[in-house]
Amino acid sequence: MKVAVIGTGYVGLVAGACFADSGNTVYCVDNDPSKIDALKRGVIPIYEPGLETLVKRNFAEGRMTFTTSTREAVAASEIIFMAVGTPPGENGAPDMSYLKAAAEEVARSMTGYRLIVNKSTVPIGSHRVVADWMSPHTRHAFDVVSNPEFLKEGSALDDFLKPDRVVIGTDKEEVYKKMADLYAPFVRQGNPILWMDPVSAEMTKYACNAFLATRISFMNELALLCDKVGGDIEQVRRGMTTDARIGKHFLYAGVGYGGSCFPKDVQALMATARREDIPMGIVNAVEDANDRQKRHLVSKVKAHFGGASLAGKTFAIWGLAFKPNTDDMREAPSTVIINELLKAGAKIQAFDPVATETARAVIGDRIQYCHSAQEALKSADALLLVTEWNEFRHPDFEQMKSSLKQPVIFDGRNVYNPEQLRKLGFIYYGIGRSNGKSNGKV
Repeated sequence: MKVAVIGTGYVGLVAGACFADSGNTVYCVDNDPSKIDALKRGVIPIYEPGLETLVKRNFAEGRMTFTTSTREAVAASEIIFMAVGTPPGENGAPDMSYLKAAAEEVARSMTGYRLIVNKSTVPIGSHRVVADWMSPHTRHAFDVVSNPEFLKEGSALDDFLKPDRVVIGTDKEEVYKKMADLYAPFVRQGNPILWMDPVSAEMTKYACNAFLATRISFMNELALLCDKVGGDIEQVRRGMTTDARIGKHFLYAGVGYGGSCFPKDVQALMATARREDIPMGIVNAVEDANDRQKRHLVSKVKAHFGGASLAGKTFAIWGLAFKPNTDDMREAPSTVIINELLKAGAKIQAFDPVATETARAVIGDRIQYCHSAQEALKSADALLLVTEWNEFRHPDFEQMKSSLKQPVIFDGRNVYNPEQLRKLGFIYYGIGRSNGKSNGKV
């Protein structure tokens, strides 16, 4: 098939590359000429394992075209994926201005019937809104389909190429069949392509992410209780995950969730509920708990060092991106932690394997960016582990001990073994890992 993808951000570029790799001809459109020029040179604007190789291969073999011309792409394609950004606005509702502009331009560019696919995360009911935006600008027929994405940053290619399920929201069987044909190469092992009405498809995306965010915030609140009463959230987690009704995913306590999906989708779901005057106490509590959790590690730091002021203290931070295997800093817990430490008068020496430049764009030059994990440790008063990159999981603890002024670790992801570190002479603070000792000290 011939497919156009409007927007070469995270979702658009992954979708375009994966569709091209299954033999389709894909036109990737972006209104930023410098971005298109970079893509033609093989420069990928985001970090995602395997994406650069996939894009370069399909571009070289002629299955991917990069262009600033919506008209060119729409004229040549039968299916148009809308993958432009819908960032949260002031009230939590998504900003739809980019999608509106793109939809109107697509309508003006149509030369016949087109299938329009909402791939961007959009408010419930947006399939009708997009159709209303397009109708005044074209005399040609079209259908709007809801096809939400379920990509996890760091494993997006696997998620797209081997999806748990594909959700197709349309009222027309012939439209569903065309979309199912496009996705058929990705579900050869039998995972379902779910046909549902557009509103249910739109709600499914929000429901999934809000539920996963709920699991994370629930575990974080249990971890706070463990810190107070004594106990180990990791042991609690293992006890929970052996219950088949609960499962084992998204039950890790830490410094809170971030990224482009969970925060935005939780806020958007709450905004829709407010608009419809439907109370959503659980979802509101999830958001509040996550906001508190991002500050929890700093409260442990202040408690250890004896007060609200951290003047004269220097802290090593390992990990800046909101999760491993990405350079995404959107809603990253590290930014809250760093801001709180700086506000208390501390200095920061930080290292992240790939997110230094994206972090600098968010945080600026208020901290020192180091070239290695070891460099960040030099003469620091303590280490804060914020993002659980694999290379941080098995460090040389003796070397770490000699680099730090004091052998103190604040483990924001519960990566390390408290008992092992105690034997090595470290003071260890995890999230909900008090082991019966006050303040999480072991």
